[in-house]
Amino acid sequence: MEISRVPGEAVQVIAPRRTATFSRIDTFSASHRLACKSLSDAENKKLFGPCSQRHGHNYKVVVTVRGEIDPMSGMVVDLTDLKAYMKQAITNPLDKKHLDQDVPYFANVASTTENLAMFIWESLQKHLPENTLHKIKVYEMDELSVTYKGEAPSPSPCLGVCTVRGFPAEELNSPHERRN
Repeated sequence: MEISRVPGEAVQVIAPRRTATFSRIDTFSASHRLACKSLSDAENKKLFGPCSQRHGHNYKVVVTVRGEIDPMSGMVVDLTDLKAYMKQAITNPLDKKHLDQDVPYFANVASTTENLAMFIWESLQKHLPENTLHKIKVYEMDELSVTYKGEAPSPSPCLGVCTVRGFPAEELNSPHERRN
């Protein structure tokens, strides 16, 4: 804490700037099929296992923002604005959609949870003040989640060589790399 003293005036106390993280949760339901268009059905089945068939999830998304606590409002971001941004970036484009068919982002990108987290990050970045978005955590199911903090470039499209999490398809032959 800093104290400012000017002779003849009241003592002014300058409090240090305080920062915090704030998280809000949203949910949506969507279907998808893990597949790369450049691979045959048999190759997709080998790569993605049962997830190569159309199926759905009830996703949970935790959006965490970080910033200075506004001294007037006491908030990092306006909660009404954050709710609206999440609706625009998550609910509207993803809820009750077939990700591979209804969301242009996934036309040539495998609709993995990792890529879904990157899509949500990129969509939310367009609405939030710069450097406010801290992390996105997407739960595909209770025991499977992905946390993304914006550290990687956009995913490579599934053209020519299928890429999943940055690995060429021929390197993804072990069962622990697939979502079985």
